[in-house]
Amino acid sequence: MFYELLRSPVGELLLVGNEQGLKMLIFQDGKHPQAIDSQWKKNRQPFQDIIAQLKAYFEGDLTKFSMKLSPDGTDFQQKVWKALRRIPYGKTVSYGEIAKQIGNPHAARAVGAANGQNPISIIVPCHRVIGANGRLVGYGGGLPIKQSLLALEQHHGRARW
Repeated sequence: MFYELLRSPVGELLLVGNEQGLKMLIFQDGKHPQAIDSQWKKNRQPFQDIIAQLKAYFEGDLTKFSMKLSPDGTDFQQKVWKALRRIPYGKTVSYGEIAKQIGNPHAARAVGAANGQNPISIIVPCHRVIGANGRLVGYGGGLPIKQSLLALEQHHGRARW
């Protein structure tokens, strides 16, 4: 496994991946920072394309990421994370809407739990999921980061790299 730390408009990001793709993108300044495993090797090279795409995203020039992802998770989590990637840039949906999309309309709470376990923030856009009442609820990076990402997407370019 390789890793790189990256400064961004929403704080320090930890990128972790291997030959299969990106496994984690974690907000190190958020509520749940990730400890760096002693077995991981610091190496920026495998993440060059990801870093370029993140920079373009934060500059308001990229609305859809294109890269190999390899998050670890259950079949249910993988299904939820795949559905999250279909949420359009700048739009929000509720946990219940995601539950319906994956064919399990009564699983809003389970969708919320899977959303909370998403290991690839921003790229798998769990920040685009809100409560049924339209309010911002829970986010591993913290609600201020969620608000910043949504504002960036809604107003193209408020945050700068």
